Amino acid sequence: MAEIQELESMATQVRRDIIRMVHACQSGHPGGSLGCAEFFTALYQEIMDHNTSFNMDAKGEDVFFLSNGHISPVWYSVLARSGYFPVEELATFRCLNSRLQGHPATHEKLPGVRIASGSLGQGLSVALGVALAKKLDGDQKKVFVLTGDGELQEGQIWEAMMFAAHQKIDNIIVTVDWNGQQIDGANDDVLSLGDLEAKWLAFGWTVLHMQGNDMSDVIKVMNEAKAKTGNEKPVVILMKTDMGHGVDFMSGTHKWHGKPPNDEQKDIALAQLEETLGDYPL
Repeated sequence: MAEIQELESMATQVRRDIIRMVHACQSGHPGGSLGCAEFFTALYQEIMDHNTSFNMDAKGEDVFFLSNGHISPVWYSVLARSGYFPVEELATFRCLNSRLQGHPATHEKLPGVRIASGSLGQGLSVALGVALAKKLDGDQKKVFVLTGDGELQEGQIWEAMMFAAHQKIDNIIVTVDWNGQQIDGANDDVLSLGDLEAKWLAFGWTVLHMQGNDMSDVIKVMNEAKAKTGNEKPVVILMKTDMGHGVDFMSGTHKWHGKPPNDEQKDIALAQLEETLGDYPL
């Protein structure tokens, strides 16, 4: 197991990658990406049993699906720094003919990406299909999926939640990025989600809580979630995060959901984030 400090250092570098990627093309979604740096770092460095020699079938290994695909910068950064493709390729984010599209897609054949996730609400349904396939194949590995909290306003999510509990799909771990923000404002202002824990419990899921910007808690709760699989109930983690975490002027507001920083703002943000693993070249 990597030291917590090593994982935190990687998460900081991932945040630098996010700022530089979104700034360079003047397009993308920094807010939610910054808030999920600890989660992705822990997932790929500690939690999942995965293989960088990527194959779409994922037989005999854990598999991850990003449902809220707009936070692709954080995923691309962690995939690259985990060895799926060269870190230098991050410089092509959102460029024409790049494999690193604004929302993950499959026709570019980017290692690590198994579904297109530009349309919200679909990732959990796909993940459940893969989880069922693993059970039918006798594959003991797990399926992980990340959704946004605003994404829970999509009705397909709730149908998938019902289906998972009814079918006793107990090899899946869903994490909800619960930052309280979405593109048009706070969740409570746009469409309140109410008591999320009570709702997931009512749908028949095992519910855990996690502080998503505390690396130690992320590791602890993710391992707890793994231990709770195999009990005929799907598992969900309600992960409290701070949108824009790590950059003071982006923190806690929806205004940076899908807005790139200008030159001055980029420099201010990077000054708050130590270069720990080395920036990719532009």
